[in-house]
Amino acid sequence: MGKIDYIFLAGAFIMALVLSFACTPIARNFAYKIGAIDVPRDKRRMHKKPIPRLGGLAIFSGFYVSVLVFCTQYMTKEIRGMLIGSVIIVALGIFDDVLALKPSQKFIFQLIATAIPVYCGVRITSLPNFFGGANAYISLNIYAQYIVTIIWLLGILNAVNLIDGLDGLAVGVSAIMAVCVTVIVVLLQSPAVAIIAAALAGSCLGFIPYNYNPAKLFMGDTGSMFIGYTLAVMSVMGLFKAYAIIAFAIPFLIFGLPIFDMIFVSIRRVLNGKSPMAADKTHLHHRLIDLGFTQKQAVAIMYAIAAILGLTAVLIAGEGFMRAIVLVIIVFIVVIMCSLIMYKHKIHRGIKDDKQN
Repeated sequence: MGKIDYIFLAGAFIMALVLSFACTPIARNFAYKIGAIDVPRDKRRMHKKPIPRLGGLAIFSGFYVSVLVFCTQYMTKEIRGMLIGSVIIVALGIFDDVLALKPSQKFIFQLIATAIPVYCGVRITSLPNFFGGANAYISLNIYAQYIVTIIWLLGILNAVNLIDGLDGLAVGVSAIMAVCVTVIVVLLQSPAVAIIAAALAGSCLGFIPYNYNPAKLFMGDTGSMFIGYTLAVMSVMGLFKAYAIIAFAIPFLIFGLPIFDMIFVSIRRVLNGKSPMAADKTHLHHRLIDLGFTQKQAVAIMYAIAAILGLTAVLIAGEGFMRAIVLVIIVFIVVIMCSLIMYKHKIHRGIKDDKQN
């Protein structure tokens, strides 16, 4: 806890944005040199021509430099652990983008990377008491803290990775989530996490011009795993530790879209006798495409859903005038999104009926 330096906060955001944008062409050229190219070999991929990946390197570079510059005075053991783990995640992502590693191989290194910040003190120390009683929360012993926290970190890391299926989708949704985390931790006067969240939001936004449909570059697993990892660690550092009864509602709302998508897809795959890690076209964004939406429209709808969930979290955390403003924005987004979906569904049904006739 402490006083927020808004100049530092703005500086971290702007530096990360500018560096991410400037480094993206360099990452693109590097991807071509080492053969990190996404070739559309199956119908699951939405692009029709080979596109380089490794854009995550630009996101990582903007974020890392910005945090080192603006978060020096807050450089705790927990933050150092997060930064060390992020280097391992990015290295893993580079190898995966070039060599297409097996899920089991990726999991081992994800486990190592997430264990580092947990060892350094980034831990969920209690859980809500769902069984009733005098205590609202159950304190966890050290071993349970490790297990619960690593499960959370791995879950969010892979949830963000799984929604990276349309141009600009994962990086845009992540930017929205990072902005929402920034607002909430600013309200909580948590300067270190606020700077980290602002830097992540800036680095994601700096990459969007290259990744939005039609994408010139993908961020690859290098980017999606890094962003998911960083969001997950931030949530433990700034959200779980900051609230009492609503501690678990806030992060689950902010990350609600990737969490729901991951659970929905995994259950569907298991019910169909497939591995939950098997790739297919059952994600929410694929469903929107099947309804007749274009890639840009599907991404816009996913942005709106992420914004509604994130703003709801801000609404819970905020007070007075901020709550009223956020509520108005949420209602406006919901009305626009529902109108678009209903109109598109009507048009899509009309086309199908015409074909049948």
